[in-house]
Amino acid sequence: RLIESPDTTTVLGIRDRALLEFLYATGARVSEAVGLQLIDLDLTEGTAQVMGKGAKQRLVPIGRHAVAALEAYLPIRVEIRGDRPDPGTVFLNARGRGLTRQGMYQIVRKYARTAGIDERSVSPHVLRHSAATHMVEGGGDLRTIQEILGHASISTTQIYTRVSPRHLLEVYVTSHPRSR
Repeated sequence: RLIESPDTTTVLGIRDRALLEFLYATGARVSEAVGLQLIDLDLTEGTAQVMGKGAKQRLVPIGRHAVAALEAYLPIRVEIRGDRPDPGTVFLNARGRGLTRQGMYQIVRKYARTAGIDERSVSPHVLRHSAATHMVEGGGDLRTIQEILGHASISTTQIYTRVSPRHLLEVYVTSHPRSR
C-alpha cells in the first residue's frame, strides 16, 4: 500500500513512486539513496552501484518494478530540476536540488499516512528491513542478502531470519513429511 500510494499523475508523485520502489527493491540505506548518482544506474541491466558505509561500493539488483518506476521518473526529472545546474543525484527535491535524508523521511511518512499506516512506525529503514525480511522469507540465502544489503558481518544479516509465525507454519506444512 505504501509503495502504491503516490499519485503518479503528478511529477512529484512519479518521483516518489520511483524513490519508494528503489528503497524497497534494493534495501538501500537512506544515505545510499540520497547519494545515488545518475551514472550509478544501469536500467538495462537492472542494477545500481551504491556507495555504502565505509565508502564501500556494491552492485545491487533493482528489480523490474523499480526499473519501470525509474524509467517513468528520469525523463521528468528535468522538469523538477528546471534551469538549475544538475546536481547529478537521481532523486531531486521540489526545488531541483538533491533530496536530503530528512526529505526522504518526510516522503515515506507522507505516504504512510496516505496508505492508512501509522506514520510513526514507518521510515526509509523499514523499507530496507522489509526488503531483507521478504528476501529471507522468499528463500534467499543469508550470504547473498548480506551482499545486497552491504553488511560487513553475517551476524547483522541474521537479524532478518526471525520470520513471522505465519511463514513458519507455511514452511512447516509444505516441507515437513508428517505435517499433512
